[in-house]
Amino acid sequence: MDSRERILTTLNHREPDRIPFDLGSTQVTGIHVVAYQRLREYLGLPRVAPTLCDTIQQLALPDDDIVEKLGVDVRGLFPLNSHNWNVVGKDIGEYWEYVDEWGVVHHRPKPDGLYYSMVRSPLADAPVTQDDLRAHRFPNTGDPARIAGLRELARKYRAQGRAVMIKGVLAGVFEMAQRVRGMENILMDMASNQALAGAFFDKMVELKLAFWEMALPRLGDVVDVVSEADDYGTQVSQLISPRMFRQLIKPRLATLFARIHQLAPNAKLFFHSCGNVRPLLPDFIEIGVDILNPVHVTATGMEPHALKRDFGKDIVFWGGGVDTQDILPHGTPQQVKDDVRRNIDALAPGGGFVFNPVHNIQADVPPENVIALWDALREP
Repeated sequence: MDSRERILTTLNHREPDRIPFDLGSTQVTGIHVVAYQRLREYLGLPRVAPTLCDTIQQLALPDDDIVEKLGVDVRGLFPLNSHNWNVVGKDIGEYWEYVDEWGVVHHRPKPDGLYYSMVRSPLADAPVTQDDLRAHRFPNTGDPARIAGLRELARKYRAQGRAVMIKGVLAGVFEMAQRVRGMENILMDMASNQALAGAFFDKMVELKLAFWEMALPRLGDVVDVVSEADDYGTQVSQLISPRMFRQLIKPRLATLFARIHQLAPNAKLFFHSCGNVRPLLPDFIEIGVDILNPVHVTATGMEPHALKRDFGKDIVFWGGGVDTQDILPHGTPQQVKDDVRRNIDALAPGGGFVFNPVHNIQADVPPENVIALWDALREP
């Protein structure tokens, strides 16, 4: 099998010749540039000026030589967005400050901060009305310039035998509303002013549809996976109740996902949501999610054997290969291998599993541990 055949086989819940491997196809399955440079050095690859696919998170786009060396099976398309387009930091003393196209203010500590963090939301001042929302200047998410060159890049990846994934240009319906309105405010709106919260969510759906309705007619035939995301889980429970999710978020996601499937009927829908989302998995499946990421196996309720038993026939698990919070940065190579084997044994049988750690590989992960996870993945 080539890489694309391997991915498509497992996405159709059949066992491929080996477990597919993802590194860096999205902004949630990547590697921090510090860890990336150390990995290259460890592998004896030449030092390069890295390309960042996500400047906010400081994620490196894997170069062709490391993709070949590690046998990465899927490549990503990264439309221009607030994490990789015109990210210009202004020197304000202790920090580099960046104001993105949404009006969100980000700070990165000097001199060597590992990433940018959001510090101010444009519509965080209360009270805010629906008129304020309508008056806010939102970016043009449907601008074709955002996907310039991506069709040619997708065809190049396809010619190399690899599967192709494309992401959108804004965060999830719930998460993007938090960025614009402020997390505390949107949560209070959901509890006390659902008309206003709903107006924010409707605006995010509108902006998402503007992008996908522009991009997928141009790219749908050359991509295998379409990526969406929103974060509902915590380490223990959920950020909002399942009841509130079903009332305010689920119907809007259903509209969005139905349109994506209509525009790209041959692609699978990848959905990223961290933490304990087990109570929501039946809802995700009902509204058209084909793939769950990051499979946060250390969160309450996300035990991998139980996930595979209860949902493995209906959803593909993309991630969950190794714990990135503790074992990958702090464990020994043998502990990394042991964790990888446990998770593979739980999630891989019967297909429906693409290997990736639980979220991005961070700067403090030693290269020995990255190779340990890769070695464990390739062991018979």
